[in-house]
Amino acid sequence: MVTQEQRRRQLAREKFLRQQQRRTVARRKANMRNSVIASVLGVIIIGSLALYTTGVLKGDEDSKGNASAEVTPSASDKPTDPCEKPAAGKVKTATWKKEPELTVDKSAKYTMKLATTCGDIDVALKASAAPHTVNSFEFLAGKGFFDHSKCHRLTTNGIYVLQCGDPTGTGTGGPGYTIPDENLKDKSLKNNIYPAGTIAMANTGQKNSGGSQFFLVYQDSQLPPSYTPFGTVSESGMKVLKKIATAGETTGQGDGAPVATVVINKATVTKS
Repeated sequence: MVTQEQRRRQLAREKFLRQQQRRTVARRKANMRNSVIASVLGVIIIGSLALYTTGVLKGDEDSKGNASAEVTPSASDKPTDPCEKPAAGKVKTATWKKEPELTVDKSAKYTMKLATTCGDIDVALKASAAPHTVNSFEFLAGKGFFDHSKCHRLTTNGIYVLQCGDPTGTGTGGPGYTIPDENLKDKSLKNNIYPAGTIAMANTGQKNSGGSQFFLVYQDSQLPPSYTPFGTVSESGMKVLKKIATAGETTGQGDGAPVATVVINKATVTKS
């Protein structure tokens, strides 16, 4: 008999997978729309800009009108943000057509440091077990791809992860290329549990669809072994993750943007 707790976890996993699939559809639609716009841009750019500007202004006016009718909550009603203000700088928007050349040394040790507004998160990377993934992260970190990007998603019900790595902050962004799934039979994954401290690749629900988005597990989470585990978070990094998790997420439903302002000020990958 399936217990209530098992059923709750199953529903949470199904919800997680559905959201990943919806993001894939949204990404494909966005790419198609952008292609159409690019093909006719020279003809309609003036009209398009006028419509876009009008829409933005109207949205601002509506929001101002609604704000005047709403009761402003007191400071005590607002969730507390435990993190600092982000460092000055802008997210880079560069993308690449193909995966970078595989140059990672499988016999060496690699560590990644995510210097975030909430504290440093250090990760021991698994270069020998997930060389394509570690190689990609070394490449992207070297290009400053993750710098100034927000961790856009926190789940606090069923599965317990912080998701980062999307420079757009929407859950649909990436580096322009995909990397293969790796290390799905890692010995740490027992009974479809991603243990606390795991860092793994997010994907679209399809094989070999990982890009730059990843998630950090702050509490044991039951998930199908479909997400490349490629590192382990340090003890001090786990304290940072738990601080972020304790602050909660914004929807109150267990899956949304974190209340904490989690921004990766700087990401570095070091070989030793």
